[in-house]
Amino acid sequence: MNIQHSDPSQKTREMLNADDASIFRSLKILWIYMWPTARPDLKRRVVWALAALMLAKIVTVLSPYLYAWATDALTGADVLPAGLPPILVAPVMLVIAYNVTRLLVVVMNQVRDAIFARVGLNAVRQLASLTFEHLHQLSLSYHLSRRTGGLTRVIDRAIKGIEGIVRFTILNGIPTIIEFALMAAVIWYQFGFWYVVVVATTVVAYFYYTVSASNKRIQIRRAMNEADNDANTKSVDSLLNFETVKYFGNEKLEHSRFDHAMEGYEGAAIKTWTSLAWLNIGQAAILGTGTAICMVMSAIAIQEGTQSIGDFVMINALLLQLSMPLNFIGYIYREIRQGIADMEAMFAVLAVKPEIVDKPNAKELTVEQGTIRFDNVHFHYEAARPILKGISFEVPAGSTIAIVGPSGAGKSTISRLLFRFYDVTEGAITIDGVDVRDVPQKSLRQNIGMVPQDTVLFNDTIAYNLRYGRPEATDAQLKEAAHLAQIDTFIQNLPDAYESQVGERGLKLSGGEKQRVAIARTLLKGPPILILDEATSALDTHTEREIQSALDIVSKDRTTLVIAHRLSTVVNADLILVLDHGQAVEQGTHAQLLAQGGLYASMWNRQREVDEAVAKLEEIRKQGEGLTT
Repeated sequence: MNIQHSDPSQKTREMLNADDASIFRSLKILWIYMWPTARPDLKRRVVWALAALMLAKIVTVLSPYLYAWATDALTGADVLPAGLPPILVAPVMLVIAYNVTRLLVVVMNQVRDAIFARVGLNAVRQLASLTFEHLHQLSLSYHLSRRTGGLTRVIDRAIKGIEGIVRFTILNGIPTIIEFALMAAVIWYQFGFWYVVVVATTVVAYFYYTVSASNKRIQIRRAMNEADNDANTKSVDSLLNFETVKYFGNEKLEHSRFDHAMEGYEGAAIKTWTSLAWLNIGQAAILGTGTAICMVMSAIAIQEGTQSIGDFVMINALLLQLSMPLNFIGYIYREIRQGIADMEAMFAVLAVKPEIVDKPNAKELTVEQGTIRFDNVHFHYEAARPILKGISFEVPAGSTIAIVGPSGAGKSTISRLLFRFYDVTEGAITIDGVDVRDVPQKSLRQNIGMVPQDTVLFNDTIAYNLRYGRPEATDAQLKEAAHLAQIDTFIQNLPDAYESQVGERGLKLSGGEKQRVAIARTLLKGPPILILDEATSALDTHTEREIQSALDIVSKDRTTLVIAHRLSTVVNADLILVLDHGQAVEQGTHAQLLAQGGLYASMWNRQREVDEAVAKLEEIRKQGEGLTT
């Protein structure tokens, strides 16, 4: 096989789109990484590893001769090779030589593994990186429809299987076949044709039984993998929602769900191990039968005087030597089949094509003013359920427009379309007159900042999360952004300051603190366009006011799109667009919309009544605390 390609990831994608049977396609993909075109250093390692392996195989085949000569020398039989110096055919020297060859085989195999380690691990890293990169290229809709726990488990198992398959195919496939050929030649030369017939029949029967039984076990293995995915998904989901479990006191329910999933895994795993036991029993029976026949033939020959005790020992040693690669061939086949079964899911992920792709030769987006325009935009996730129905509006450069409306009106969909997580079904979205579909996604998103409603942070330090907006930012720029977001004092008062860990999803920080980190991160990014997606709706009134002042700093001199739930946060917007059932039903300033007495005015009045009721309850609570005091 001679696959030459300068870009292994591109060649991998091409093969994933081919119609080859999965096992051959998988092995061809792996070959790209076992014999990498652009890495002559790794190719040299493969050659040296194969050389060490071949030396070990040759010594393995020759060592039974030393064992047989030593036996004959000890029994006094005069069958040793003629012409050798007496010192070399002395029993003690033959025993020493035999054990040295055995040690040499072990040394060569370990040298082989050490040399080849870099090749195998490089293949693992390349495919793992390709998969990780591909996952980030897939569309939002793909990730919304997948369970993260199950997906990570699939990739984890596949990556572990890759190293084994790479190692087995390059180091033990063809060389083991060569060992069979050498063994057969020695047996034919030393013992005759009928011994070869018995050995060949044993090998064929062994291989046929191994392939047949292993193929049946693949289905059992797939069932076990699916059960394992289900159990892992439930455990990850439960732990990510730890607080929710505690809120409702549903620890027993979560344990029951996980135990039920593990029960399915237990049943499938038992079948896997049981089938493996039967496979091993069958293999042992076939090898034992072949060995017994050859040894009986040798015993009869000794009685007839045509063979020596050394020959009897030698045929036994040869068959024992043969059983090792035979057992390994069975193991190789099982591992390759199981590894490919484990990798099928990962290759299926790699075969998924992103729904949103850049146009060929798309030009970088250069935002000079920052004017955003939605021109008759239609969009749906499902054809039967339209979300936006002909939305048209413009956000002039440097101005702030707010989008409000009831839940399900399509507000958050607008931000996803602007970020191009989805493409519009009809119409166009432009920035400074350039359609967002005509520029690279990375370029588009570099020019847009987002402060979301639910800020999820990475389980790392505050500094890492702040620098996510601009990884190359200096410490001074980092602290300046934190100051503008009004979170620098809080950070400095922490024991580890900017190196403080935020915990899983930022759970060590309060809602207001996480929002300030999100604001500082966006300030550090410094985009000309800003989206505030209900950035304060999950906060209390006091915190909301503090965050709102920080948001005012962020949005200054930037084209800003505010998606709001609390109308009090958008009263100063240059324009307010009111959505209802995917259509723009009203637009104007706060005062103009109140004067119209329409949907916006109705929403404003309802929120004001709620705020007044909350304020009265707060006042009553304080009065009650005063009386108690």
